[in-house]
Amino acid sequence: MRHLSREPFARGLPCHVTLKVREDVPSLRSVPLVREVEKTFAQGCERGEFRVVHYSLQGNHAHLIVEATDRRSLGRGMKSVAARLARAVNRVFERSGPVLADRYHFRVLRTPREVRNALAYVLLNARRHAARAGRMLSRAEGIDPASSGRWFDGWKDFVNREGASSEPRAVAPPRGWLLSVGWRRRGLIEVSEVPGTPPRLVS
Repeated sequence: MRHLSREPFARGLPCHVTLKVREDVPSLRSVPLVREVEKTFAQGCERGEFRVVHYSLQGNHAHLIVEATDRRSLGRGMKSVAARLARAVNRVFERSGPVLADRYHFRVLRTPREVRNALAYVLLNARRHAARAGRMLSRAEGIDPASSGRWFDGWKDFVNREGASSEPRAVAPPRGWLLSVGWRRRGLIEVSEVPGTPPRLVS
């Protein structure tokens, strides 16, 4: 994606962020790496004016839903997240050198519908990739283990009737109205959904 001017940033709105890794980096969905990323995210998911609320790891990229008070806090927070991800990748795969292919891309989420769509897209992204590859999808597949879905309390399906996971969180709880309350006005999310077209991101 070519570099575009940064999108105007309104205070307190959540963002959907994408980070892509270099071609020589192994899959981000390997079990050892997922565990390492969760540990490092747990240590740095909240940095005052910036917090990582949700994530999913795909083969060559990562999706995040974050909250930041302004563009400066978003930039600082993403610099820390990118560094943590890169160090985790190099530790687990015993490699050195650059990990990320480019700067991060993001979209500011301004309405309950946009937030609801972004949550479904991020938490169910592995399901979307499987559907695009023509793989038969089962409702019983449940929550993607390479995502923060098990701490998400907005599932409509049976898998989360008991509430969010009691495991130590690797992500921060949302503070803003849109991510904590507002998006629910557009309907809870089913594990069996297949998200549609990705939102347009800017660099």
